[in-house]
Amino acid sequence: MRTTTLGRSGVGVTALGLGTAPLGNLYATVGDDVAAATVVRAWDRGIRFFDTAPHYGLGLAERRLGAALRLLPRGPVVSTKVGRLLVPGPAAGDDLGAGFAVRADHHRVWDLTGDGIRRSLRDSLDRTGLDRVEIALLHDPDDLEEQAVATALPALLAMRDEGVVGAVGVGMNQSAMPARFVRRFDLDVVLVAGRFTLLDHGALTDLFPAAGERGTSVVVGGVFGSGLLAHDDPPDGATYGYAPAPPALLVRARRIAAVCREHGTTLPAAALHFSLDHPVVASALIGMRSPAEVDRNVALLDRRVPADLWDDLRERGLLDRPAAGFRS
Repeated sequence: MRTTTLGRSGVGVTALGLGTAPLGNLYATVGDDVAAATVVRAWDRGIRFFDTAPHYGLGLAERRLGAALRLLPRGPVVSTKVGRLLVPGPAAGDDLGAGFAVRADHHRVWDLTGDGIRRSLRDSLDRTGLDRVEIALLHDPDDLEEQAVATALPALLAMRDEGVVGAVGVGMNQSAMPARFVRRFDLDVVLVAGRFTLLDHGALTDLFPAAGERGTSVVVGGVFGSGLLAHDDPPDGATYGYAPAPPALLVRARRIAAVCREHGTTLPAAALHFSLDHPVVASALIGMRSPAEVDRNVALLDRRVPADLWDDLRERGLLDRPAAGFRS
């Protein structure tokens, strides 16, 4: 599997990365054995990049990833996130309000101070049982931009300079704020979810130009739009952004799927290759909750997508000109 170095960091990631939010019981429970088998299958299929976060299942994803990595012959590149500390507290029902089917025996506390960023990483190392992670990302500081600029990102850069981590950046569900961070700081990578897909090309207008100019790599998440683009023929009730897909987007996705069939490929294969093919993109991070999902996504990576598909989609009004044009 193709490996790309993140910025100037020397840290390499494979074209596919395993996102562990599902292993933190995102919206549904996953057994410990299945979680471990998913990580091992990803390794066996050539995936060497694994992303996690304290937020995912109140630390469950980190604990499960760490346990599974001990089954592997050597360690892959691991990315975790900082900015939210997990503070123990009396169990108060479940964590489904945050999307995870786990007991709410901890609560999340924002701490973007330098000490908080360092503590967050230490806590993640304790949960995973690892001595080191290669990548640390500031996680979703949407409402805390001033603190991110004043303390959190400088702390991450200092940790990289000290050799505590190999690469640093941010992970967000928007592209505008990360673009501002890239222009201001020497970041290695931005993980951006849902802003560069067949249905949303927002990152092309702000983040990607900034990343290209600054030599920052991008990891794309949400390439299937949380479900809508994951089907050969999107069904009624398909989800987009973790909610029922708006009718107009469902129609658009079905039209794109029909064009894909005309070109001898599938909507999921096109969705994955579209998000991977931009020059600033190093990897596509996909949440997977079973060995079967790993096999499916690796097969999509191996599937050929004809180059003329993009121009055909553009001519039919299903893909913006800039989104098709960077390939020519």
